[in-house]
Amino acid sequence: MNYHFVSRHRVPVLTALILVALWSIFTAFSPETFLHGRIYIAFMSTIPFTAMLALALTLLVIAREIDMSFPAVVALGGYVFAVTFESTGSPLLALGCAVAAGLACGVLNGVLAVYFSIPSIIATIGTLFFLGGLTTVLADGVALSIPQVRETWLHSVMVGRIADVIPAQVLWALLILALLWSLLSHHVFGDNINFIGDNPKASQVMGVPVKRTRMLLFMLMGGMSALVGVFVSLEMSSWWPNQGQGYMLLVFASVFIGGTSVLGGRGTLMGTLFGACIIGILEAGIISAGLAGFWTRLIYGITILVSLMVHSMLLKQHMGSWRRLLS
Repeated sequence: MNYHFVSRHRVPVLTALILVALWSIFTAFSPETFLHGRIYIAFMSTIPFTAMLALALTLLVIAREIDMSFPAVVALGGYVFAVTFESTGSPLLALGCAVAAGLACGVLNGVLAVYFSIPSIIATIGTLFFLGGLTTVLADGVALSIPQVRETWLHSVMVGRIADVIPAQVLWALLILALLWSLLSHHVFGDNINFIGDNPKASQVMGVPVKRTRMLLFMLMGGMSALVGVFVSLEMSSWWPNQGQGYMLLVFASVFIGGTSVLGGRGTLMGTLFGACIIGILEAGIISAGLAGFWTRLIYGITILVSLMVHSMLLKQHMGSWRRLLS
């Protein structure tokens, strides 16, 4: 029995069960909210942004890396998009410039972590402050309103409403999930990610391009973060300096609730998607249940800790079974 096969197929089921259990509890406490379609349209408007960031971050964490700077890159990407669109009136050019800015941020993080050998958590905390400060200085701390973007084809394609109901960002999130899953599960690049996560030194000896793979993962995270900044700016028809600040807790919680190991080498994208859904419904469920909004962080913390403990116990159980089969 292959350990990675077991972990990839059982962890998402566990996370899905947690999601169903939470939904059942919230529905029992507040049926008038959770049995009405409007709240799910609201979820489909916001959860995809968290999911996109969490999916890209999952690949980094599997490879034993981390990126703390993505909230600042979200803000920078949104700013570049808004400014370029205001200046040129071209949504496609604005999108391209924003993604290019995100890729450049990923290169910066990759150079610091890969070639200067600075631990990625330290390097990206530094770039978090640098990029956040740079964006605020460039914008002079002033928000930008771009209501005219609603009249463009890009708005309809990226955040429009399908059949006047379903937000288009849901389909984009599912497309990104499918692409990254295919990459991780059926491409040599995905094999390289898993090899690096299992043992970076052994991967180097085996001929895996460790530095290039890590660099590409940082670039993927940077590009995805900037893309989410564009999505948010299109959805809100505006940009503000702290646009990405609310995503840090949500994204990391989604990744680790989804079963990705904090030590790398193990993680599932479907688990991350379910984790994003769990985080997305928690706040609405807490408030609908009659609790004050300040309970949110406490419930987030409890959910994360319980999920990590359950995943840890399952990991030990699976490893024990795997060793017994090999012996």
